[in-house]
Amino acid sequence: MTNISSINPSTGKVIGKIELHTDEQVSRMLKKSAEVFREWKRTDVSERNELLRKFAEILRKNKQEYGKLITTEMGKVMKQAVPEVTKCATMFDYFADNAEKMLEPEPAEENSCDSMIHYEPMGTVLAIKPWNFPFWQVLSAAAHVLAGGNVMLLKHSSYVPMCALEIENIFLEAGFPEGVFQTLLIDGKTASSLISRDDVKAVSFTGGYDAGQKVAELAAHNMKKIVLELGGSDPFLILDDANVEMAAKVGVPSRFINTGQTCIAAKRFIVMEDVAEEFTERFVELTGNLKIGDPMDPETDIGPMVREEQVHILESQVSDAISKGAKALIPGGRMKSEGYMYSPTVLRNVSRNMKVMREETFGPVAPIITVKTEDEAIELANDSEFGLGASVWSQDRNRAMRIASELETGMIGINSFCTPQACLPFGGVKKSGMGRELSRHGFYEFMNIKSIKMM
Repeated sequence: MTNISSINPSTGKVIGKIELHTDEQVSRMLKKSAEVFREWKRTDVSERNELLRKFAEILRKNKQEYGKLITTEMGKVMKQAVPEVTKCATMFDYFADNAEKMLEPEPAEENSCDSMIHYEPMGTVLAIKPWNFPFWQVLSAAAHVLAGGNVMLLKHSSYVPMCALEIENIFLEAGFPEGVFQTLLIDGKTASSLISRDDVKAVSFTGGYDAGQKVAELAAHNMKKIVLELGGSDPFLILDDANVEMAAKVGVPSRFINTGQTCIAAKRFIVMEDVAEEFTERFVELTGNLKIGDPMDPETDIGPMVREEQVHILESQVSDAISKGAKALIPGGRMKSEGYMYSPTVLRNVSRNMKVMREETFGPVAPIITVKTEDEAIELANDSEFGLGASVWSQDRNRAMRIASELETGMIGINSFCTPQACLPFGGVKKSGMGRELSRHGFYEFMNIKSIKMM
């Protein structure tokens, strides 16, 4: 493979071909990254923060243009693509406002002057990122990586090469020194080979478990710091005292945002039987009201899936559920149209042995399972290899907090669903990954925490 084809998922047609970097070009980019790091880490944090603010300003100014690019290249509906861009801008502002404080040396003990903790950047961070949030997945890591004085090399998904190149252009337009952020146009095998290179000091990976496991093995073999976000199968628990109307109204976008292609989407609806019928009827009604079609139409809720192979995977998962006794309240499925359109599907009579409960469903499929007790709901929620996020619905805050403490996840939404925020750490447990992005916790992941004692 010598080039990458950019494909519009709405039509299935190639809209551009991007030439891959040669091995020689990649080596030069690695060398450039290491060289510029020596200057970037010495740049005063106030200067770095101004560049972050300028970057955010450009994002806001051109949000419609960037949103259109996201929609064209990966199919996200415009009503969600533009907010993705503005959310990135808000995140850059957050780290511009907080990086200086995060970098301040701290005394090891109160009133101690001779023992200090310093935070220093590691160097070049290799970011391997997926297609489903083409700007956010990259910039949610880049904001704090660069704010801390590190530099970044991006290996973006081959599905979104035009987004990858545009992101690099924005950094240059904002005034970041050339080489602080570079896009590598390479395949997965080449990206993996870079982990062993001396110029790469750490890896930020978001993607599937199998690929993440390989990255983790390579990083461990080469003693490199890693942060892994590997997807999820988030439970959405509706207890018998929940506000059912609100749970359904939030549950629908929680499942179907980005046409269901979201790691922190609600993927398993676990409902106590006293409210199961009410919730299911309302959820089905609201799902049926979603507008499916052209993602460029500002009223569209559901656009295409990103590629044909993603449709095949989803079809296999739904077929497995139906063969094992699930009932399709909304049959949904592949649509007869251009591109990779898949209509939302809602399943009931679901059991835990079905693929829709055991695997991550990365598309617009909502399985609903009924339980009798609170303990059963908790046990079922935790019966998963994944542990990214969860949502708990109850009008008793103490009850909801108690259940939240028993769920094996990295994030919880109480009477809401999980959405990333710059001030909160983002990440999971079990096979959903390790380490965190965002907040001060994500900021310190790629910093050398250095102890200094003076005599």
